[in-house]
Amino acid sequence: MKYIETVREGDKISEIYFCKSRTSAVTKNGKPYDSVILQDKTGTIDGKIWDPNSGGIGDFDAMDYVDVVGDVINFNGTLQLNIKRMRKVSEGEYDPKEYLPTTEKDIEAMYGELKGLIESVKNPYLNRLLTMKYIQDEDFIRHFKNHSAAKSVHHGFVGGLLEHTLSVTKLCDYMAANYPVINRDLLLTAAIFHDIGKVQEIAPFPVNDYTDEGNLLGHIVIGSELVGKLAAQIPDFPQKTLLQLKHCILAHHGELEYGSPKKPSMIEAVALNLADNTDAKLETMKEILMGNQNAESDWLGFNRLFECNIRKTTV
Repeated sequence: MKYIETVREGDKISEIYFCKSRTSAVTKNGKPYDSVILQDKTGTIDGKIWDPNSGGIGDFDAMDYVDVVGDVINFNGTLQLNIKRMRKVSEGEYDPKEYLPTTEKDIEAMYGELKGLIESVKNPYLNRLLTMKYIQDEDFIRHFKNHSAAKSVHHGFVGGLLEHTLSVTKLCDYMAANYPVINRDLLLTAAIFHDIGKVQEIAPFPVNDYTDEGNLLGHIVIGSELVGKLAAQIPDFPQKTLLQLKHCILAHHGELEYGSPKKPSMIEAVALNLADNTDAKLETMKEILMGNQNAESDWLGFNRLFECNIRKTTV
């Protein structure tokens, strides 16, 4: 299989890919064309069908697996597929696992490590809160293990939400051990719950796009509401503890312009914001570097998250 991450300018492609989206438009001259986003487990590529009414273009739609024939060109510094022929393929012609980006780590091993951290939470109310969702709710656990942490930017793959949640929680555990003023039980609980809203914010693969809830509310608000509903099921759950936990969730992006309804007002909220930001940025940098292993230049171009031109490390 010709994986998308390996395609280069000048390549001629004859391969099956997953069609993530399809939109119709017209050129400045009024000529109709179609834009598609094609995906496999290594990434995506933009494709253009300049003659959508051609006999070589069969009936297909977004979320279909398609057999594609075309040429790879460079358009304004970005690889693009100039599609000549395209058809929808039938089940049996493809292996779905080849088209979904997946964590490189063992999902069950990560989940086992997360359960160990949950068991270490001593506060009975917080432990009960975590247990209800991450130990007893089998439907949620199944979705959580296989969900992504983002549509793009970082951890946008199967198992990404679990991988990110575990990394953030471990960073928080380290901070709590080195700064005894931190309430470890509160911080770890907040870390494990901080992105729980993404299970509802983002549709599962192969869609991996924002839901109505995601577009209208966002995962921070969704997560805070979910934790409140869970706590309401636990008799005598301390109101102050719930307020502080919800604050950590609401403030975990750190700044209002980054989507947090509140800025961190507690040391646990500060620690969670730092851990979340650290893991997100390092994973983003890793994904940039991994996606440009064959780049001819050590300089990889401007990245909006880091607001600078990224460079590969050389020694």
